[in-house]
Amino acid sequence: MSHHLDTPLAAQSGQLYIDDLYVFDGERGTVFVMDVNSSITGADIKRGFQTESRYEFKVHFDGHEMEDLTYRVSFGDADGNGRQPVTLHALTGAEARDDAATGTMLVEGTTGDTVSAGGLRLWAGRIRDPFFIDLDQLATVNDAFKNGAKLDRSSWKPENAKNTFAGTTVESIVLEVGKGDGTLRDDSRIGVWCRTMLATDAGGWRQINRAGHPMMWPIFWPTDTDFSDPANFRHPCDDLRADGEGIASTVARVVAANGTAPDAKAYGWSVARSVYPDLLMYQVGTPANYGFAVRNGRTMRDNAPEVMFSLVLNTGMTSGLTADVTRDARADTFPYVVPA
Repeated sequence: MSHHLDTPLAAQSGQLYIDDLYVFDGERGTVFVMDVNSSITGADIKRGFQTESRYEFKVHFDGHEMEDLTYRVSFGDADGNGRQPVTLHALTGAEARDDAATGTMLVEGTTGDTVSAGGLRLWAGRIRDPFFIDLDQLATVNDAFKNGAKLDRSSWKPENAKNTFAGTTVESIVLEVGKGDGTLRDDSRIGVWCRTMLATDAGGWRQINRAGHPMMWPIFWPTDTDFSDPANFRHPCDDLRADGEGIASTVARVVAANGTAPDAKAYGWSVARSVYPDLLMYQVGTPANYGFAVRNGRTMRDNAPEVMFSLVLNTGMTSGLTADVTRDARADTFPYVVPA
């Protein structure tokens, strides 16, 4: 589950911890963006991507429980300028779910360069972080959730909001799959998640972190600073069975305390079912928008904290910020991010 915050494990292994997932329609086709390794964890953060790891985008078609397509990105050792070899493989059908499968290599190149083949483009490197939030507001929401209590807004004023992540950087993987590829056809309904995998001494792979919806970890597991919650290691198909009751009861307590739902238990379950399985749903070829009324993919302009706070509290919440605070961290053309 995605997480930016300064926790002991993130500080030690930021290269493996996912900050954000974005899915939207680009210049040529569907764009997938995975950000890891936030500099907010410390000035001495190890730059680049982990060389003994895999970074994967998982795609489910038409409501399928299991992924039908995996895009796997891997990196080699950095040269004297910090540039790393990067390779992209695609795995389809049963192979998409098989960690031992190798798939088909699509492109290879170097971080910092755009690598392309046919309608497919790949870019990876260090960027300005386009995510924005005032962590003081998150603290007020966390207090309410922790205690199942009424939200105390007295110590935070939206007019004083500041982007805590201003000036921070992340490592980003940007993949655009062109419309002519035939894999992601317009109007296809897909569910997307991403994950990091680490090689084991036994020769296999271990899932380290995964992400779908934004803000899940900061809202529901803010005190799990060693990332030991089982949500990190399971497959999304197990989410509702394993933790639906946990999400539903947490939401029910806080909306009951704030009087924002006439049937707190029912509302808690509606939230659990909307965020589980933890997949970012998207209709290929349509404008993406992670908003209040519609959650269809996610762009780097979307105010994810505002949406998630309003969802879990069942009341309108302003973040005090707009996408303008990170306008210098986004681009209209590929790779849609701004190198740091």
